Amino acid sequence: MALDADISDTAETAGDPKLEAFAAEARAFVAQHAPARPPAAELVWGEGPDVISAIGGSSDEPEELAKAQAWRALLFDNGYGWLSGPTEYGGGGYDVAYEDRFAQVLDEFDTPDQGIFSVARGMVAPAVQEHGSAELKERYLRRIHRGELIAAQLLSEPEADSDLGGLKTRAVRDGDEWVVNGQKVWSSNAHVAQLGQLLCRTDPDAPKHRGISMFMLDLDTPGVEVRPLRQMNGEAHFNEIFLSDVRVPHANMVGDPGGGWRAVITTLMNERHVVATGNGSRSEFVEKLFALARHKGATKDPVIRQRLAEVHTYDRLLRYLALRQEAALAAGAVAGPEGSIGKLLYSGQLKRVGVLAAELAGPAFAADNGEWGTFAWSGYLNGTPGLRIAGGTDEIQRNTLGERALGLPKEPDPSKTAK
Repeated sequence: MALDADISDTAETAGDPKLEAFAAEARAFVAQHAPARPPAAELVWGEGPDVISAIGGSSDEPEELAKAQAWRALLFDNGYGWLSGPTEYGGGGYDVAYEDRFAQVLDEFDTPDQGIFSVARGMVAPAVQEHGSAELKERYLRRIHRGELIAAQLLSEPEADSDLGGLKTRAVRDGDEWVVNGQKVWSSNAHVAQLGQLLCRTDPDAPKHRGISMFMLDLDTPGVEVRPLRQMNGEAHFNEIFLSDVRVPHANMVGDPGGGWRAVITTLMNERHVVATGNGSRSEFVEKLFALARHKGATKDPVIRQRLAEVHTYDRLLRYLALRQEAALAAGAVAGPEGSIGKLLYSGQLKRVGVLAAELAGPAFAADNGEWGTFAWSGYLNGTPGLRIAGGTDEIQRNTLGERALGLPKEPDPSKTAK
């Protein structure tokens, strides 16, 4: 089955002389510090690493982390680390289009993976920038975008399920500090992070969404215990965090007391945008699925061909959607509930690919017989449920789209039903 050519990312920007002059200057700078990426070669069955990952991310090994942080610092110190950020906090003051164009330039080179910073830069920093005090912005924004701080979200809780507003972690005011007790879970990269975005209940008598506040928490604070969680695919990407009499300065509160829900909505909208646009290009696992089908001689089966066509169609839809959202941001829009569309499509694509790969691989999917490109799909499929939960479950995404994007009536809330 033939695959169509990649869509050009530069079609709408190629005619802008200032943007292209910037791209030429940026390309010359990056070329001094990183080798050019070789042209993408067609996947050859049996060659290359036999690893298939459902959710991309950088390594948390110390050596790889050091490389990633050194590269981010180099970019930031030379004006490329936060092109669209305000200049008073180390940003470049450029239009968002310059961020997109620089990302295209970076794709031409082999540079250290920056996925470890996606939570800090794409999710935590926007909440601080929009809702934080001048002191918090000065303290954290520059360090986040320079790569000095890896951040984790301390939002979800074991008893709250998908209802983030039902969190129970308490923060009690004690002079200029808040004393926090509770537990968080599913905190990606918390085992290597220095900073936590913490959501607590500060007013138990207020309606649930109005009694919540957000804090920036230094994770080396006494009373913070981080425990990695082993996932069923063998990785330990997520963590649970126990908070025992943790003292957080009042100055670390993001916004006003009880204003945490507004701040976390900013985080969640940006998180869904990151997922929707960050996975917009054709993923390696899609290419490997097509290669597996060819290897198994299944591409002549009309049913398999139809399912491969479905995968290909959704792959293109994700790409078009990512370009559309990037164009909207470049035009001045802010990340909104439409980000849930991309997250839903992508999590559905992960499952669609994994189920078909399992059928094509047959028994080799579950028992490692040494055959390249078969048993590796087991780890992939076991990792796919993570994205259907992380950042809000699929059900939450549908509610968000129905209520916030389409204006449909809210679902009945048993907690508000009159007795």
